[in-house]
Amino acid sequence: MSPTPASARVVAVVVAYNRRDLLAEVLAALAAQESPLERVVVVDNASTDASADVARAAGDLVDLVELPRNTGGAGGFAAGMAVALADHRPDWIWLMDDDTVPEPAALRELLAGVSGTDAVVAGSRVEWFDGTEHPMNTPRPKPFAARRERRTATERGVVPIRSTSFVSMLVRADVVREIGLPIADYFIWNDDFEYSTRALRGRRGVHVPASVVVHKTRVLGSTDADPGARFYYEVRNKLWMFRRSRSLAGWEKLLYGGSSVLRWVRTFARSADRSVLADGWRRGWHDGTRYRPRPNADALAGLGRASDAIAAVEAP
Repeated sequence: MSPTPASARVVAVVVAYNRRDLLAEVLAALAAQESPLERVVVVDNASTDASADVARAAGDLVDLVELPRNTGGAGGFAAGMAVALADHRPDWIWLMDDDTVPEPAALRELLAGVSGTDAVVAGSRVEWFDGTEHPMNTPRPKPFAARRERRTATERGVVPIRSTSFVSMLVRADVVREIGLPIADYFIWNDDFEYSTRALRGRRGVHVPASVVVHKTRVLGSTDADPGARFYYEVRNKLWMFRRSRSLAGWEKLLYGGSSVLRWVRTFARSADRSVLADGWRRGWHDGTRYRPRPNADALAGLGRASDAIAAVEAP
């Protein structure tokens, strides 16, 4: 069972890259949470816009980790979670990007959603500026959840899930120690899909609609919006996940693999430049079938304090 909301030590991890004004807004929102945070670990991914200065100016609540190179969202979350575990003894870790602004009650509602249950992951309702639910961060409901589990969740105002995004994901710290960190070599895209399904395989998680965060992306885009050259990461990482990861059962790989192919077809159909997507698909297929992601100790070597924390957390 999870610690009660009043006693839980929660450390937030925010990955930042060249969005200093939004980072300032995120940090102010975290400082104003109705359920106080133990600490906020800000991982600056080698920003060039003084994002690190914004984090330093936020006061003692913030523990700034400055990386000498951009490790992507996946590397940033792996580094931040490792530092949180190594230095701050959390019961829960709360993950978000530097464009994710939580409402004052967001953490309180997440903790209420898991309190007294065996849920190990909780995700917020993610909205855009106008209050619309953001399609980029829609959780996947848990297929074939038992009737009792669904009924209990409904009574608590939550929804059983199979995956959620790093845009406000609360994960129990002991589970992170058990399953390890996000895979840094994913860099961007599908790192949260792989990690949340890994955390939830054989465990329970919930979506908490009463916990609201605002994802301040430039456009209200879904997962099948044209990603341009970044389509490479979508293809490569999905292949890595379906071929290498143990986060999904065999039937789930067929289910989610089929939905991925359909989404790729929609993406091509809507693209203004299909040659860019075709190139990303070819390169993603090549790297996804011929290579595998490196261990985090190799992918995140040479990062000083962050590398030391990763080695400590993922030691055999």
